[in-house]
Amino acid sequence: MRFGIDIAQKNMPWSEVVSRVRFAEELGFDCAWGFDHLASNPEEHVDATFEGMTTLAALSGLTDRIRLGLLVTAVTYRQPALLAAQAMTVDHASGGRLNLALGAAWNADEHKSLGIPFPCVAERFELLADTIEVLNRLFSGARVSYDGVGASLSEARLLPEPVQVPRPPLWIGGTGPRRTLPMTAWHADGWHAYGTPTSLKPYMRRLDELATAAGRSPSEILRASTLSVTEPMDDVRRSVAAWQEAGWDYLVCSWPDGGRRVLESLAATVMIEAGC
Repeated sequence: MRFGIDIAQKNMPWSEVVSRVRFAEELGFDCAWGFDHLASNPEEHVDATFEGMTTLAALSGLTDRIRLGLLVTAVTYRQPALLAAQAMTVDHASGGRLNLALGAAWNADEHKSLGIPFPCVAERFELLADTIEVLNRLFSGARVSYDGVGASLSEARLLPEPVQVPRPPLWIGGTGPRRTLPMTAWHADGWHAYGTPTSLKPYMRRLDELATAAGRSPSEILRASTLSVTEPMDDVRRSVAAWQEAGWDYLVCSWPDGGRRVLESLAATVMIEAGC
């Protein structure tokens, strides 16, 4: 079992963002995950919201070992080729520590307030499919073309190739049976879903079926969910054991109300016992 930490870079100064990620690195967390929002909903009181990809770029030079990612990167904010160039840059700046998690976006209010187009669900998933294809082609380092629904390439080439071969690990988030799970089965290295081991069991079974049908071993796709870190730690220990027993590989820990003290306890007990 591996553990990530969700820092959700809002409502804190930049110095706290850096401090949290460095602290997580010291404790042995696998990855620091931010969120991909440019602003929060108008009704929320927010003191600061730092843009996702530039946050990862900055953190790559301020850390040494911890992996970096956004849970998840919304394909509506960046043209696919631009996202590929940004991801390649972060991958090199970090020495190959980028996790590239993608999603079709959901926050209509945020898009509207900032003047960013927010297509219908079907069009957003077409853009997600196009983005995956553009990323895979451009990360090859070859000169490539592509004629998609929402994105295209014409004799395009992106250099240098990523540090990670053949590309940064691609994660897809969600449980949608018609679009998300089939796309995950065909393309993803990692899958993130919210729920419990029991509630997610049918989705996990369906993903296994789809991966097999796509000619892949289901074990090729890392299974990740989110863990609420509370006290007493025995409750967290039982929760982690349930996830492990259900066949999950990775848990993203929400930043706890108790802060660093709770995370130190988690790292010294539960993470060690889980084989981290």
